[in-house]
Amino acid sequence: MTNDPGSDRGDAAPASLAGAGARPEESTRRDVSQPTPIVFGPVPSRRLGRSVGINNIPPKVCSYACLYCQVGPTLDRSVTRRAFYPPEHVADVVAAQVRRIRDRGERIDYLTFVPDGEPTLDDGLGRAIELLRPLDVRIAVITNGSLLWRDDVRAALATADWVSVKVDAGDDVTWRRINRPHPDLDFDTVMGGLSRFAADFDGEIVSETMLVAGINDSPAAATAVGAFLRETPIGKAYLAIPTRPTPYSGITAPDEKTVNRAHQLMSEHVSQVEYLVGYEGDAFASSGDPRRDLLSIAAVHPMRASAVHRLLARTGAAWSVIDDLVEDGSLVEVAYRGERYYVRRFRRD
Repeated sequence: MTNDPGSDRGDAAPASLAGAGARPEESTRRDVSQPTPIVFGPVPSRRLGRSVGINNIPPKVCSYACLYCQVGPTLDRSVTRRAFYPPEHVADVVAAQVRRIRDRGERIDYLTFVPDGEPTLDDGLGRAIELLRPLDVRIAVITNGSLLWRDDVRAALATADWVSVKVDAGDDVTWRRINRPHPDLDFDTVMGGLSRFAADFDGEIVSETMLVAGINDSPAAATAVGAFLRETPIGKAYLAIPTRPTPYSGITAPDEKTVNRAHQLMSEHVSQVEYLVGYEGDAFASSGDPRRDLLSIAAVHPMRASAVHRLLARTGAAWSVIDDLVEDGSLVEVAYRGERYYVRRFRRD
């Protein structure tokens, strides 16, 4: 594995799903011609309370091409760290959003780097965190952990308060099947880097395992993840299931019995295993401009219809705002597991 292997573009459906109805969903192909907001929220987080999201990576640059990613298919699969947005600009935009929210009396629990790709691909991540410190809000980073073998990435993340790392698999075959990593990534190297960071990190580190039916929800898969975490100083392990639209129609969540089995098997190895399978709630904050809020949040966080209703109610806006955004193509209504969601307009080939 090299530090600058470049990238491979495109994101065909994996062979393991071919013939099973799997195909990229039109509703999850982002229109990259649309401007992507750098900051959004606060949005309700199952782990972080009210979180202001920081989108420091444009869609969709990532070292993985996970089958279940809510952002959509990876457009640029890369392990090359590079500049995307100047850290000073990121800090200025976030500070302005924080001021607007505080002026409205809203609470902010975390500033969270949770972008349209892998946040550690941004070579300005550490500097951006440094510039955000004067805001006096705890800083979180949600990463897939694939670049933690790099000294500079570990140094950047070491400045955060809370870090979540992805551990969807405890073996190479399952890892490649569900996360579809850049070809220059090596499973043992990635997991070794994750373990090293966890051992040295002074803040709170947690893991997240996304369970996908028929992919990594078997007893052997759950046991393998638990065995890895047992040897890694991670404070808490979360089990998640897909709760939003995914890039491929063949991707589904395991049933309750299977999720419970995975929990029990992982709990044999890890002291704290919790479910992360519920809906986050509808407590999206408003900056006072419903159109701006809806487009900013829906660009990176699909919104349930009930959440949209509540956001509109907070500003006294009518549902006609949504009708107008759908009519002009800015928002798209999609259905998932019997619920209606609203997302930014995505590309159609």
